Amino acid sequence: MNDKTEIMTAATDAVTDLPTQIINRTLENFLSTASSEAVYHEPIKHGNTLIIPAAEVVSVLGFGIGSGESSEVGEPGKEGNASGGGSGGGGGGSVYSRPVAVIVSSPEGVRVDPVFDLTKIALAGMTTGVLMFGMVARLLSLGKKIQDVQDEFLKIK
Repeated sequence: MNDKTEIMTAATDAVTDLPTQIINRTLENFLSTASSEAVYHEPIKHGNTLIIPAAEVVSVLGFGIGSGESSEVGEPGKEGNASGGGSGGGGGGSVYSRPVAVIVSSPEGVRVDPVFDLTKIALAGMTTGVLMFGMVARLLSLGKKIQDVQDEFLKIK
């Protein structure tokens, strides 16, 4: 290999390593949010009672990287005959957490008290109601169409 090829190879390796390093660092930071500390928070001691808050943590992550280089060796200064390469990457993600329970340890024993989420229950109820309304309306519409077809059939006879 000549010096020019070695320099180009080193530059290409540095360019492709940069997105990989960024992705690795992002992935490490992102996965640290789903650790046990995120689910079970610091225990709270109150007299003889120990209270441990527990949460649900949902993590979603997506990313992609790519790189390429020209297979043509061009002459510098000539238009449309240049060599080169490039790389890039991108991604996105989301972390969602919500309290789900409180673990209480006392001299009387250990118990788990669930956290009541009225908003989630209300949204589930509204979604179910809308879907049921839509299905009933569709069935009534279908019944009307069947009746119309029967009436037309009786007229023909």
